[in-house]
Amino acid sequence: MIVGIGVDLVDLARFERAVDRTPRLRDRLFAANELDKPLRSLAGRFAAKEALIKALGSSDGVHWLEITVTNDAQGDPRFELSGETAAVVAGRGITSLHLSMSHDAGAAVAFVIAERADPRPAPSGTGDA
Repeated sequence: MIVGIGVDLVDLARFERAVDRTPRLRDRLFAANELDKPLRSLAGRFAAKEALIKALGSSDGVHWLEITVTNDAQGDPRFELSGETAAVVAGRGITSLHLSMSHDAGAAVAFVIAERADPRPAPSGTGDA
């Protein structure tokens, strides 16, 4: 059952200016194993993290450095969560996160779907009559 959807779009030129203007921004937003990526890939990872927050419905308990975007054996992007962020996701009953990313024409985009394995029963009195 889908419990959240998030999308984010990042203008690559604006992202580059922000990183150039504030060099420590990279260290605040990206885990050590993400820092060696080209700027367009970092912009995509930033969009992915923003899209995840939107899919979760809030940023409460979510920390940038506890969200890492990696690639599986087929090269598809996926999230690796740790710490309080992983606990927040698990606490919301989310069992699966789907991530799609792309960059082209001066922009990076990411789309996230958050799923729960089994639908929770509706509170009594809210079902169909």
